[in-house]
Amino acid sequence: MISAEHISVSFGARPLFSDVSFVINAKERLALVGKNGAGKSTLLKILAGEQMPTSGTVSRQSELTIGYLPQVMRLADSTTLMEEAEKAFDHIRDTEKQLEHTNFLLGHRSDYNSSEYAQLIERSAWLTERLQMMGSQNRRAQVERTLLGLGFREDDFSRPTAEFSGGWRMRVELAKLLLLRPDLLLLDEPTNHLDIESIAWLEDFLGRHGGALVLVSHDRAFVNNVTTRTLELSCGKLIDYRVKYDQYVQLREQRRAAQLRAWENQQKEMADIREFVERFRYKPTKAVQVQQRLHQLEKMVPIEIDEVDNAMLHLKFPPTERSGDFPLICEGVGKTYGEHNVFHDVNLTIRRGEKVAFVGRNGEGKTTLVKCIMGETDYDGSLRVGHNVKIGYYAQNQAQLLDDTLTVYDTIDHAARGEVRTKIRDILGAFMFGGEASEKRVSVLSGGERSRLAMIRLLLQPVNFLILDEPTNHLDMRTKDVLKEAIQAFDGTVVVVSHDRDFLDGLVNKVYEFGDGKVREHLGGIYDFLEKKKIASLRELEAVKPAPAAPKATGQPSAASLSYEQQKEYRRRLKQAEGQVEQSEQTIAQLEAALRIVEESLSAPQSGADMDLVNKHQSLTKQLEEAMAQWEQWSEMLETLKSEK
Repeated sequence: MISAEHISVSFGARPLFSDVSFVINAKERLALVGKNGAGKSTLLKILAGEQMPTSGTVSRQSELTIGYLPQVMRLADSTTLMEEAEKAFDHIRDTEKQLEHTNFLLGHRSDYNSSEYAQLIERSAWLTERLQMMGSQNRRAQVERTLLGLGFREDDFSRPTAEFSGGWRMRVELAKLLLLRPDLLLLDEPTNHLDIESIAWLEDFLGRHGGALVLVSHDRAFVNNVTTRTLELSCGKLIDYRVKYDQYVQLREQRRAAQLRAWENQQKEMADIREFVERFRYKPTKAVQVQQRLHQLEKMVPIEIDEVDNAMLHLKFPPTERSGDFPLICEGVGKTYGEHNVFHDVNLTIRRGEKVAFVGRNGEGKTTLVKCIMGETDYDGSLRVGHNVKIGYYAQNQAQLLDDTLTVYDTIDHAARGEVRTKIRDILGAFMFGGEASEKRVSVLSGGERSRLAMIRLLLQPVNFLILDEPTNHLDMRTKDVLKEAIQAFDGTVVVVSHDRDFLDGLVNKVYEFGDGKVREHLGGIYDFLEKKKIASLRELEAVKPAPAAPKATGQPSAASLSYEQQKEYRRRLKQAEGQVEQSEQTIAQLEAALRIVEESLSAPQSGADMDLVNKHQSLTKQLEEAMAQWEQWSEMLETLKSEK
């Protein structure tokens, strides 16, 4: 479908990547990964035809349609939301006009036996078939479904696009691409401006999308759920892993371990050669051997080790004074803009040391409540910040507030206090500002780089209450891990506004859901909340839908009679159970094989009373019993689910 052959990109004398070759086949779903600055966005631009490589070629199948969503776009503001979204069908309208013109010519000709008339008939048939493939029917319904899925409301359809924020206008462009249904979708960070519900909708849509996909995203869960092949840009080269992201992570570690062993062996060999040369350099009888060794050294190609950020640095917030027991108390808090009520009667209490998430659709008031806490806007009701609370605030626009005249190093040097000043280089390296990058001016940094720099500055502040509004936008996966670890080790209070499920997982112990003008408290982590929400939404659907006509004897509806959302949940549970049964069976087989080896060793005469073998036998036996119990549990669940089919 599309083929890249030996493409290279250089900026001046500095190569970004070189000799990159790969093929994208129809319906393939690729994740493009690598550290920030590795060239992922540049490679997407080349595939989209918006940038030429320094060398090499990109071959595209004839009549291949490509939909490209860049991180930053120039957006038009001269139409309504519906009119702008319907531009996705401009190519269908053009085809309809061509068909109309062709049929007009056919209707005004009488040379039925001529070759020109036969050609017109063939073209009319081809255009008709093409329109059917484009799905030209029910265009309005397709637009409405897509816009609603991406979080818009029906009363938004007639609003001018100029009234929407940049994030919402980016959703309009995403909607147009999805409606276009291109042969190849190129998406650069599509989830940056989406809430959790919209991301789930986009996951489902891409799962049903019939074309190929190349995705750049720092949302680990999204990448793993959507793609099946992983391309990594590292050390200026492209490595193709034909597996999902989770498996890629494991294979990458194995690959790097092998590279490291090979590099160490090569270094030892080179050291031995140099030692030989130095020892016998001035002995005439060894002159030939010395020259051979030098020639051998010259021919050696240095082994490269895949890039790994030195993000293993364990960052800690500077110590600060203890806050009061209740850093934040809201009683009857409300906020309106004119006639629009954002939320009302918000009652919440956050205790010292709690880590909570604010989640919900965009526009439901998450950032607005944060602004109320920070005193940046007025509100109704009572909002009290506790005794001795020192707030560290990361806003979505924080990166734009940096001093453009400073360098990266100077920005952090001005913020650092005490002993941490001796670790500035290490901290910058952990957030991928190592070496020359630390001397860059802030004015030339990309959006992602500015976000990382603003986050580093926050990490150096002595605070006991963190408020983070979308902190992971533009952070790559490894940098997010560093940030997450720092927040987990933070002994103060944390409020995180985020749509990143993987980042929130294991980080927060309470979720506040914003929606319909209310704020609801959910105890537990983010996946506990999502599971509860699915159950709640299913009950609501059941309340408005008629009961199944022919329920089973158990009183449960069959899978075939469920609503779309219920069928989706059923398939998820079925797939999970099948996967767990298969995994349990593999574990049992491995444990049984290991147990047989130990038993054979124990039965050997020379083993005697080897306590290590005895202990190992006991441990494996216990593990096998646990694995069998797991297998029985999941097998029973699988049978129950299949019986509902």
